[in-house]
Amino acid sequence: MAKNTKKERIVIVGGGFAGINFAKKIDKERYDVTLIDKNNFHSFPPLFYQIASSGLESSSIAFPFRREMRKIKQVKYQMGQVKRVDPVAKTVSTQFKTIPYDHLIIAAGTTNNYFGIPNLRESVYTLKSMSEALRLKSVILDRMERATLMDDVEERRKMLSFVVVGAGPTGVEIAGAIGEMKRYILKREYPEIEQDDLSITIIEGADRVLRTMSEKSSVKALEYLGHLMVDVRLNVQMKSYEDKVATIVVDGKEEKLYAETLIWTAGITSIVIDGFPEEVYGPGHRFIVDDYNRVKGCDGVYAMGDIAYLTAPGWERGYPQLAQVAIQQACNLAKNFNCGSFEHPFSYVDKGTMATIGRNRAVADLKHTHFYGRPAWFMWMFIHLISILGMRNKINVLLNWVWAYFTYSTSLRLLELPSKWPKRRRWEMEED
Repeated sequence: MAKNTKKERIVIVGGGFAGINFAKKIDKERYDVTLIDKNNFHSFPPLFYQIASSGLESSSIAFPFRREMRKIKQVKYQMGQVKRVDPVAKTVSTQFKTIPYDHLIIAAGTTNNYFGIPNLRESVYTLKSMSEALRLKSVILDRMERATLMDDVEERRKMLSFVVVGAGPTGVEIAGAIGEMKRYILKREYPEIEQDDLSITIIEGADRVLRTMSEKSSVKALEYLGHLMVDVRLNVQMKSYEDKVATIVVDGKEEKLYAETLIWTAGITSIVIDGFPEEVYGPGHRFIVDDYNRVKGCDGVYAMGDIAYLTAPGWERGYPQLAQVAIQQACNLAKNFNCGSFEHPFSYVDKGTMATIGRNRAVADLKHTHFYGRPAWFMWMFIHLISILGMRNKINVLLNWVWAYFTYSTSLRLLELPSKWPKRRRWEMEED
């Protein structure tokens, strides 16, 4: 009797840190693996802010899936945005086709959370994808160029008013990057603009910046933002944003704050995929999973990374939505699949968190110690450099950083706007 050699089908939704690491670790001789992502490349979200501030080019932190699949081998890639999952029929549907599975791995990540504030999606700038980072880059450069043409000081200052909502790592990093432009770049490349014409304000609802890090790191980050002339306003809630005016609440009283460019980094929520019962979701619309990343009540469905909600002692509100959690969950889940039984529960090894606020200004919280300033900044650079896919990308990023470190100059401040015609809908793919 012939041996049945048919492989079980695994479909991975999302090619971020979790999805790509699972694809690398899973036994391809045992499973038929397909990865679905709406982009045809893996990107490195921690450095999106450097794309937006013209510090790096987009290709330096992105790697085409099809090129990566040549190295991983026996993993198929399909472009598409997953619209619906049928857990009973065990199918995944994109806007292009329906794909059957035996095991579904959901690693779709998160998107921006606007907390129900009307019209924010249409009026603010965000940093959750490469396209959003490139859009913000164009806007920042456009504001600079237009400001050089203005004779009226007040109008020029309005044009150069940047407000960042949210003082987490992304918020302080983009604010610090714009602050470096104000402190070091304006007088060199935009002599028509006075330093005081450009303003950067961070508003944060909590009582400190980087509230998920240690208190000392928060204090240091606040100090570094001050060095870069960033105005930080704490215990401030944003109520609305209309006609480039933000309504904020300070001590129970409403104030108006003009913001020509409002950058939203205040919150995230999980990507929504239709087809699942409401009881599978936890806080932040994340899938509730057990210690083996199995989704509650759904046979053959697993969730990893930012989209998974798993609690543990010391992590009662769920593991943090960080790259290290995603990578470790992916490796652990692949190990369980490869051994054919779920014998290895997930246990998170916290390797620390870090954030940078410009050149030589960074904070790092490790398990038993903390670093600040230049040592933390070099540590931040090293960790991010080794995490980027592709040797060419690593070399490009390193060369850009070294050149910028000594010269503060870059050839990447190019205002590249897409042509208007012909009108198109990106091959019927839905925009975020």
